[in-house]
Amino acid sequence: MDAFAFTRALQWSGLPLAVQRRARMSLLDLLGVAVQGHATRLSAIIRDYAVAQHPGPLPLPFDGRGVSASGYALALGMTIDAVDGHDGHNPAKGHIGCPLLPALLALAPPSTTGEEFLTTLVAGYEVGARVSVAQHATTPDYHTSGSWGATTGAIAGARLAGLSPDQTQHAAGIAEYHGPRSQMMRCIDHPTMLKDGSGWGAMCATSAILLAQAGFTGAPAITVTDTPDHWTTLGTEWEILRQYFKPWPVCRWAQGPIAGVLALRAAHGLTAADVDHIEVETFHESIRLATARPRTTEEAQYSTSFPVAVAMVHGDVKPADIADTALDDPEILRLSESLKMRESDHANAAFPMQRFARVTLHLRAGGTLTTDWLEPPWSPDTQPSDAELLTKFRAYAGPRADRIEEAVMALDRQPLSTLTAALA
Repeated sequence: MDAFAFTRALQWSGLPLAVQRRARMSLLDLLGVAVQGHATRLSAIIRDYAVAQHPGPLPLPFDGRGVSASGYALALGMTIDAVDGHDGHNPAKGHIGCPLLPALLALAPPSTTGEEFLTTLVAGYEVGARVSVAQHATTPDYHTSGSWGATTGAIAGARLAGLSPDQTQHAAGIAEYHGPRSQMMRCIDHPTMLKDGSGWGAMCATSAILLAQAGFTGAPAITVTDTPDHWTTLGTEWEILRQYFKPWPVCRWAQGPIAGVLALRAAHGLTAADVDHIEVETFHESIRLATARPRTTEEAQYSTSFPVAVAMVHGDVKPADIADTALDDPEILRLSESLKMRESDHANAAFPMQRFARVTLHLRAGGTLTTDWLEPPWSPDTQPSDAELLTKFRAYAGPRADRIEEAVMALDRQPLSTLTAALA
């Protein structure tokens, strides 16, 4: 079955119970991150921009001001991306939900049922898991999630928008053609508010659907139509179950080193004062996260050394620890600036399917402590429980948590409007 037929035909009642449960938890996790992202300067800027340049009738989540569908997708996509705590997919080398969810919420008609919305969300995760890998195979450049997220959002969003099969193919072609082929490693080397391109990808998907609906035509989406080998498991193997989640709101590449520091800290009853410096062996891309003294939350999120130092000092890494106002702790900076990074052939060979790291603490009293090779927690093979994800969501969503959680957990039996009301 091809991506277009699969997306049109999928039914909630035909999904495995594990997939249904994961759809709810993925949605909840994304919304929790969105609440945290809303407090950032990035989100404030992009929401003001959307209101000024893309006015319309859709109220922005947690904001209330009216924007167009494209402005909504842009602002919410970048708000989620403003805090790097959302789910991801190892083969994609990126994040499906972040560009997907804003496009779906922007385009869903008021009469949409929650069941229809959740079903389309699952379809989007399955399409995104495959179109991302297909796109990576077309070019040696490592592109952001927004690039292939545009095509993903267009295919899934077309279902909610009621496009015909022919219009859907045009929407996918428009989105693929105009999608932001932004280079990921440029943002890694120079962390800014550009982030993972997800907001621009969501806006491109939404715009492509609206254009196709009006009769605008697009070339075939070759990452879908010309890559049959990538689609053979569609509908039989559920990639939404192979997503990873993030216990900490920083780049996935830094999470293995964080886990290593926390493991040694707990096992040996250490404090930061016991440690002279930290050494991390890992893969090339993680080493490129090289900002030791971040000036902004974007630089802190795209760093390996800084959140590792935070973990050693605080025993955790929370959104407040990497906020713009929390970047000048002298003990954290001491450990961050003294941290030594070493590239490993073993870790390089396993990337992107596995993100290995090994941590050594050099103690002030003399001697060293070293972990085994380890991967980030909450990986596809070590999934978090629903209780762990709910704990994270409640911490991130704060006072908004109860109403959003109630709406999401009952969404397959309620209209989508119950959720959009909770986001007001």
